[in-house]
Amino acid sequence: MKIIQTPSPNQNERRYAVDMLVLHYTGMEDGPSALARMQDPEAQVSAHYMVDEAGDIYQLVDETQRAWHAGLSSWQGDGDLNSRSVGIEIVNGGHNIPLPDGSLPPFYLAQIDAVIELSNAIIARHHIPQSRVVGHSDIAPERKDDPGEHFPWEDLAARGVGLWPEMPTDSELREAEQVRLVLKPGANGGPVLRLQDSLRMIGYGLEPTAVYDELTMKVVTAFQRRWHQTEVTGLADIRTQLLIERVGQLSVGHA
Repeated sequence: MKIIQTPSPNQNERRYAVDMLVLHYTGMEDGPSALARMQDPEAQVSAHYMVDEAGDIYQLVDETQRAWHAGLSSWQGDGDLNSRSVGIEIVNGGHNIPLPDGSLPPFYLAQIDAVIELSNAIIARHHIPQSRVVGHSDIAPERKDDPGEHFPWEDLAARGVGLWPEMPTDSELREAEQVRLVLKPGANGGPVLRLQDSLRMIGYGLEPTAVYDELTMKVVTAFQRRWHQTEVTGLADIRTQLLIERVGQLSVGHA
């Protein structure tokens, strides 16, 4: 794995040991523009690594130092995630720069292969639990949507990076439909409380209130961007509810 050194001044000392990996997309026109921004002291942003479309890996900040990529965020009750994490920016325009037809631009095979190889090395080096491999939208669901619902999280999980649940079968869905309702803004009571408890068990910063409020909708949307990518609505349909519970159980087992 070849790594190109492109240092950024945007860094400082960590307050905690590394126990997280955070994946982002750059959301910019191209890799050189993203690299230049992360090397600009006035921008006050950076990541440890950037992976371009060809799979070339650039290192901006040493892993011993705190890069500035997570912003205001939380996971599993922790804050200051910049101090706890290694951040990887993946060159992709994402929601900021969609294709002419409005769809999201693709990630490339060589790029994803490089992300997986780099991620596995980071996970092994720092003994990062799989439950603490996250996307930017996981840790900041109120303001971020990257790496997006077109990012191949299932492929990463199959190769050792992050969690992926067993998908509900048709019979399991039919059975659940007999006893559950779709949850959406305005819903309240026990089913919403159980949903919020499961989301919090995964790691999302959400206080159980038993009310399906705006924050709950944004957290459900973030969950869907990662684990139910064909249904990014913010509404907890039956499949989403089952998946949230399964990821919650997986997260506890991989803490």
